[in-house]
Amino acid sequence: MTTLPRTHVEIPVPVERGSPVPLASQIAAGLRDAVSDGRLAAGERLASSRSLAASLGVSRTVVTSAYAQLYAEGWLDGRHGSGTYVADGAPGYVAAGAPGQSVPGQIEPAAAAAAATTRSRGGFGAPRAQNQPRDLRSTISAGLVGDTGLATGAGLVGDTGLGTGAGVTGAGAVIEMRPGIPWARGIDQGAWRRAWRRAGVVPPSASLDPMGLAALRAALAGHLRRSRAMRCTPDQIMVTRGVAGSLRLLAAALLRPGDRVAMEEPGYPAARAVFAAHGARIAACRADEHGLVVGELPDDVRLVYTTPAHQYPLGGRLPVPRRQALIAWAHATGALIVEDDYDSEFRYDVAPLPALFGLDPDVVVHLGTTTKTLTPALGVGWLVARPDLTGQIAAVAASLGERTSETAQHAFLALLDSGDLGRHVRRMRREYGRRRAVIVAALASAAGPARLLGDTAGLHVVLELPAGTADQVAAAALDRGIAVMTLERYFAGQASRHGLVLGYGGATLGQVSRACEVLSALLPGPGTGAGPGPGPGPGPGTGPGQGRAGGRWRSADPAQGCGRGLAGREDAIQRRQAGACVLRI
Repeated sequence: MTTLPRTHVEIPVPVERGSPVPLASQIAAGLRDAVSDGRLAAGERLASSRSLAASLGVSRTVVTSAYAQLYAEGWLDGRHGSGTYVADGAPGYVAAGAPGQSVPGQIEPAAAAAAATTRSRGGFGAPRAQNQPRDLRSTISAGLVGDTGLATGAGLVGDTGLGTGAGVTGAGAVIEMRPGIPWARGIDQGAWRRAWRRAGVVPPSASLDPMGLAALRAALAGHLRRSRAMRCTPDQIMVTRGVAGSLRLLAAALLRPGDRVAMEEPGYPAARAVFAAHGARIAACRADEHGLVVGELPDDVRLVYTTPAHQYPLGGRLPVPRRQALIAWAHATGALIVEDDYDSEFRYDVAPLPALFGLDPDVVVHLGTTTKTLTPALGVGWLVARPDLTGQIAAVAASLGERTSETAQHAFLALLDSGDLGRHVRRMRREYGRRRAVIVAALASAAGPARLLGDTAGLHVVLELPAGTADQVAAAALDRGIAVMTLERYFAGQASRHGLVLGYGGATLGQVSRACEVLSALLPGPGTGAGPGPGPGPGPGTGPGQGRAGGRWRSADPAQGCGRGLAGREDAIQRRQAGACVLRI
């Protein structure tokens, strides 16, 4: 049991009233310095906002603003009814008495020296960082993380705090930055146990309805109406084992060998594999940073699979004009649209867009899952279509013996009915938003030709790189304990875009910060087509005129018709101090 300190730590915070830097920013900077140099240790309690304001002679609002910024950056944690504490995974914190141990947010001297040597030599053959295993790649599966499982054991056992306790450290540690992995440890364990206790008291049924539990389908209809503005009835909903399970049933029910299926390129390899296994011919259709390019769709396909909420993997949100054009194309060709509502729950700085199903339920099949919202361990998803189509698919499921665990359905129903699912999604949206903001702020300021895509939603971003560099950067990152995925893996044919796909669902905030520092040091330099630049990337004090747009990152979302991002208030600052990637708001 952790014992919380009863008294707070008093650290002198210098404040200059005549400085052009706002007081809140000065206080935040002073506290960052104290954590970075060890004067404040992880778990130590800070003075209350009222007490610190009185000691500094400033208003309480100023101190509250400083604390709020540090919380958003991952330096502080608030514990209900107890106070404000230095976060366990604070970006600049180095644990005392733990020499050689890998700590989230702290780049070891050997790793930093190796990264600098790598860039100065123009190659990726730098020696391994201290405490890294001789062959780290043997501990990482080369396969893609999909709808059916987690990599590297991101299970439910562990602390329930957000962003402070999931990472393994020390020899052999790997920071998991591949896409498709949710933060399962963020699940409220009390709510999880209550849901399964409720499911456990329900007597098992003698036979299962292939459509799923009637009560769950009714609850899902309400959930989709509230969260996705979809008007549907329980007889339009079928409970499945996730997106992959839904796709298998769709393919078995609707496709004949030789039918053409349009797929986004790049796109979801598991979906491509399911359709190919049922004899379909895949028509690769270009996707750009805004999603599927509807104007290039062929007219002779049976169905088209798309991820309009957050294109996988490029991350674009399909703009409304393209959505309307896609519906019109389906009516004109007689094709069916399969809408994988991937990552629709998690969006940042942008308003939600309507589901394709809501635009025209006659030509759209909507797929959802709990894999990213909760955990793949639950194994529950859903399929929504017009009633005659769901009936046809349910009949195929019955003939194939496809069933979704009744106990899991009852547990998911309990999470929906109690409101625990909604609370979990809102909490995780804030937590994922903090990690995403660290990535955007850190990698947007890295020198060179890299470009960040897909940062307005979801649990991953794409760092686009010059051709011929992604594999080298990924390999060098893995040597330093950072597991990432290359964009080329998502193409069925020759890759037309290159880069890294960086997931932030399976790593702590401190680990994300550390990974950003390592990746920034490995990126190609400015003016290069391949290989690292001639020197290290930008360090402390990067200001206007350096990096991209003076270190600011603006993410254009055509669906909203305006640029949104982290440029923020006039008093915003960006600091990279003691190995920390600090959020700019």
